[in-house]
Formats: sequence, C-alpha cells, structure tokens
Amino acid sequence: MSTDWPDYELLDFGAGRKLERFGRTVLDRPCPAAVDLEQANPQAWSVAGACTFAGERAGEGKWRKKFPAFAVTTRAAKFELAPLPSGQVGLFPEQFANWQWIAEQCQRVEKPLHVLNLFAYTGGSTLAAANAGAEVTHVDAAKSMVARARTNAELSGLADHPIRWIVEDALKFCQREVKRGNEYEAVILDPPSYGHGPKGEAWSIRRDLLPLLELCGKLTAKRRAFVLCTCHTPGIGAAELSAYLSDGLFGHCGQPPRVGTLYLKTDDGRKLPSGEFARWPG
Repeated sequence: MSTDWPDYELLDFGAGRKLERFGRTVLDRPCPAAVDLEQANPQAWSVAGACTFAGERAGEGKWRKKFPAFAVTTRAAKFELAPLPSGQVGLFPEQFANWQWIAEQCQRVEKPLHVLNLFAYTGGSTLAAANAGAEVTHVDAAKSMVARARTNAELSGLADHPIRWIVEDALKFCQREVKRGNEYEAVILDPPSYGHGPKGEAWSIRRDLLPLLELCGKLTAKRRAFVLCTCHTPGIGAAELSAYLSDGLFGHCGQPPRVGTLYLKTDDGRKLPSGEFARWPG
C-alpha cells in the first residue's frame, strides 16, 4: 500500500529512522522497521534537523524543536498535525489505502452503514466512513485524541454528520453494547500492542484481541458488511492476524479475510513495511 496525495511524501528511511514530508514540514522520526535498512540518500536528512524526534522509538524521546500545528489534506478529509509527546503527529499515512477501501465498502450499499471504529485515534477511518455516508461510532480511550478527531471532523466539513464520539475502553464499550442489544454492520480496529483505558484498564493485544473480536462478531452477526483490522505489533504477522479474525469473527469454516502488509513508498519505489492488515470481504 502507498500514499498518493500532495501533502505527504516518504523521502527516505534507514538506520532506525524515517524521513517524511507533511505539507511543507519535513520530519525525522524513529522507525523500528527501518533498523536493519540503509539510508538511500544520507544528504537529505540534514533538512529535517529542526524537526527531529530524538530517541530510538516513539514515546521514548522528545522533540528537539516543536513545530507549530498545521493542517494537511487527503482526498476526503483534513487533519491538524502537531508534535505530540509520543513522537506521533496525529496521522498515519500508511492507512491511506485502507481509508480508500473503507469508503468503497460504505458506498456500495444503498442505506447508510452503522460503523464501529475502535482505537480510533484522530479519526482517519472515521472520516473516511463518514464522508462516504456511514454513521460512525468513534471509540478511543484518550480524551485528547477524541478531541483531535472532532477537530479534524470540523476541518473536513463533517461536524454535523452523525458521528458518536466516545471516550472509553474498547473492550468495556463492546461488552456494554452487546448487553444493550446494539448492532453494527461494520467494524474497524487498529489495536495497539499495549495500552490503558481512561480508568486505567490494561490492554494487551495478545490477551485481549481475541475476546474483543468475539464481541465484534456478536455486534455484527446479523448484517455484517465489512471488517478491517490493522496491527503494528512485532511478532504478529499477516497469517496470525488472519487467524485472530477467523477465530473471533468467522469460524474456521467461514470465508477467510484478505491479509497483507501495509507499506509506505518513496518516489523511487523503495518500500517501508508499516504494519499488517486483515480485511473482509477481500
């Protein structure tokens, strides 16, 4: 998968770092997937000196100089970017192709889909679905990220669209939704390896992903239109992610999801692995 919009460009990667351009701002950030790779253009990195996140991993360092918040535009949404303490900026460009796929799934039905977006972060998938006509329930444990997602919805002209903004632990929210008898036609998940809910609830992907998917299976059992799960956890490859979805949602006799690797690409075609995806239907 690759991006295809003017406001983003992967300039280079290697030696545990990636060099990216967002709008006119060039950033140098840690990238564990690039640890064993060589930089193709070492001279290019000097331009990002003022916008470098020092550290070997996101969340384990600090910005040498913070840049002012600014907005970038994709085909269907606008995002406010800022130097977050984690080393992130509020946008994951490797998800771009998934956002296109989400929009296609929402547009191929006559009635608006009810979409549940878990670990929804700053709203890329939420806005893709909403812009394509879906009604979305956006769930994230971090109040600050939900606030950023709402800002992105306003920037994208979707402030009045039917989006429910929920600050909650994903597992607890789905347990409550099952008890309430609520239903959805689609689920999107981008679970972290580890995390905490708003009340300190501990999340571990290897312990909690399967029970969460089983709940998602119940919530979409009657009218399931699509499911998308992405993963950035070392050691969980496409085949294992597919097994999680098959066990939790479809059963071994069901149609298996399509799986693959998320990539970012430079203009010269170099690929940077950026996670795995499993989606249904393929």
